[in-house]
Amino acid sequence: MTTTPFDHRLAQVTFTLIDADGRPLPDHDVVVEQRSHAFGFGTIGFDFVPPGDEPGAQEIPRTADLWLDVFNTATLPFYWGLFEPQRGRPRTRQLRQAAQWFTEHGCRVKGHPLVWHTLTADWLRDLPTDEVETAVRERIRREVTGFADVIQAWDVVNEAVIMPKFVNEPHRNAITRLAAERGRIATVQFAFAEARAAGPTATLLLNDFDMSEAYERLIEGVLGAGVQVDAIGLQSHMHQGYWGEERTLATVDRFARFGLPIHMTETTLVSGDLMPPHIEDLNDYQVPSWPTTAEGEQRQAGEMVRHYRALLSHPSVQAVTYWGWLDEGAWLGAPSGFIRTDGTPKPAYEALRNLVKGECWLAPTSLRTDPYGRLEVRGFPGDYQLSSAAGATSFTVGASASDVHLRLEGA
Repeated sequence: MTTTPFDHRLAQVTFTLIDADGRPLPDHDVVVEQRSHAFGFGTIGFDFVPPGDEPGAQEIPRTADLWLDVFNTATLPFYWGLFEPQRGRPRTRQLRQAAQWFTEHGCRVKGHPLVWHTLTADWLRDLPTDEVETAVRERIRREVTGFADVIQAWDVVNEAVIMPKFVNEPHRNAITRLAAERGRIATVQFAFAEARAAGPTATLLLNDFDMSEAYERLIEGVLGAGVQVDAIGLQSHMHQGYWGEERTLATVDRFARFGLPIHMTETTLVSGDLMPPHIEDLNDYQVPSWPTTAEGEQRQAGEMVRHYRALLSHPSVQAVTYWGWLDEGAWLGAPSGFIRTDGTPKPAYEALRNLVKGECWLAPTSLRTDPYGRLEVRGFPGDYQLSSAAGATSFTVGASASDVHLRLEGA
């Protein structure tokens, strides 16, 4: 494995290899290979959600094998207005089917989001604020409890900085009214309390696109109020151009001071023309067509690797979720995915795969135990397999060095 700026992520395990009877195996040839990453390499799994309301076979995208070859974490859409357009009739079956598919393929799953002022349910708008809060609490408990076996993490509150003053969608935005009357911190506080009670072991995130001091102050207030936040979510939608390593790492540094894991929850890089820099709200950019280009695809591939390498170099970053798998249906119609509209992968896909399964991966490696049956393995935290003529076994490399006995089972 080559030297990289993220070698600090590597951990060493020293094994004493023993046979089924507990005897050390000296001078024994083995092959060690990595099977999974502990680091969260994620992207959205929206395309894996069955589209209809009627029970039926799930239509798995034909690019599923490509997805699974790189990513281990899927984010699924729980936008309230789409998930429960009619009160009491949530799309539980469809989301559960997608979550189970990912879980069965060894992936972690996150739900996004539980509380957000955009794409919220229309039927909330005519309810008094007290009833809106009751509905929010019930929704959080229902989703976190009902999906506890297949969803391990939640964006609990999304974009709370702007939430009380959000002026778009006035016809439906009962969540803004709730946050304005209760206050940002109080809204975050009760949402996290409900999610924590419903999912004591779930990873609960506070997520935002606002990278200004306003988000820092909100986090200070939330933590000061005793809210247990498991990770801070930072968005990096780069439709107007790559941030660059300096800005990226400076941003992570500012939020790492809270001592919490950082999840880059929504990252995008386009492979076509860039959005003009004067656009303040990315949603205001509306074009009839936004095609990918050969030049843009090469740019995207290079920036993809630079961005991930920068994030991997920072010890506080534990996960990165890329906000787009397919160009078809991508946010804002941007050519931000890994897969073109014709179903073929862009250079960015192979570039990221080479990083995840190359620099950050221990390929099958031949090793030999010493005269005492010991050997050392150094690699990225995750699951590994060891095999030899005497048998095979699996083991986990954690975040720190360890010294364990490893038993070979079976011939």
